[in-house]
Amino acid sequence: MSPHDPPELDDARRSLVGMLDRATGGVEGAVQTPVPGLIVHRIANPGGPKHNVYEPALALIAQGSKQVMVGDDVHTYDALHYLVTSVDLPVVGQVRVASDSLPYLGLRLSLDIAEIGELIRDERLPAAAQTGPARGIYVNRIALPVLEPVLRLLKLLDAPADIAIVAPLVKREILYRLLMNGEGARLRQLALQDSQTQRIAKAIARLRANYAQALRIDEIAREVHMSVSSFHHHFKAVTAMSPLQFQKQLRLQEARRLLMSGGTDASTAAHQVGYESASQFAREYGRMFGAPPARDRRRWLAENEVSEPA
Repeated sequence: MSPHDPPELDDARRSLVGMLDRATGGVEGAVQTPVPGLIVHRIANPGGPKHNVYEPALALIAQGSKQVMVGDDVHTYDALHYLVTSVDLPVVGQVRVASDSLPYLGLRLSLDIAEIGELIRDERLPAAAQTGPARGIYVNRIALPVLEPVLRLLKLLDAPADIAIVAPLVKREILYRLLMNGEGARLRQLALQDSQTQRIAKAIARLRANYAQALRIDEIAREVHMSVSSFHHHFKAVTAMSPLQFQKQLRLQEARRLLMSGGTDASTAAHQVGYESASQFAREYGRMFGAPPARDRRRWLAENEVSEPA
């Protein structure tokens, strides 16, 4: 705790630990709660890095810490900080501090871009300084006005009959607090009609829907009303990677999902995600996941093997 933090913030963080401990029920991994879009996490044995695609969300940690890599950028957050993702991003995440006695406890709350847009159109919302495209992911220091409505949202898990009516109101307050705290201007840019960030978000949606197809930058740039050079510049500003790197990560993550689910060999997976060369696929897969497809699958099966009960 910083000497500049109010004592109430420390009390609120302790409350968050207790609430998440109860909400996870001692279950290792992710637990979907009755509150739409709210997932809680408990991890005592984090293992290695995890590849995933983050969608717009608020991530809070009550206990432990986590590192998230996007392109070459590294973002670390803990009980003193929260992380916001404002666009869909392929990431590599790893829980850094966790143990059986002090497990990692966190939550993830999905952010609805339409609701953010509705909020910023409210003329009563205080104005914010204009900003250009910036990273679609950022870390802010936790503040009591952000944490208090999060605690109220978690309290609704003990009053399920109230969730349908009260949860949307509390979520709106959380969005307001995120918009007003620290780097909240980045969220505003995403929801502003025809902003550069919103155009990149549309391009990202197109890439995600068509990741297996040949990448045609000129077509995407034209669809979002940008020149090719401007599109490249702003895409990297938001995602920390080029469109080709972004597509490659999407392809390889999906190929790995196919391989780990079983019934698909490396050659078939490579073809399904858009690779024409199996050797190129194997090289790029090995660079991203640290091992060629077959060895990576054996390693994954060993790490995820569940022992039979005695």
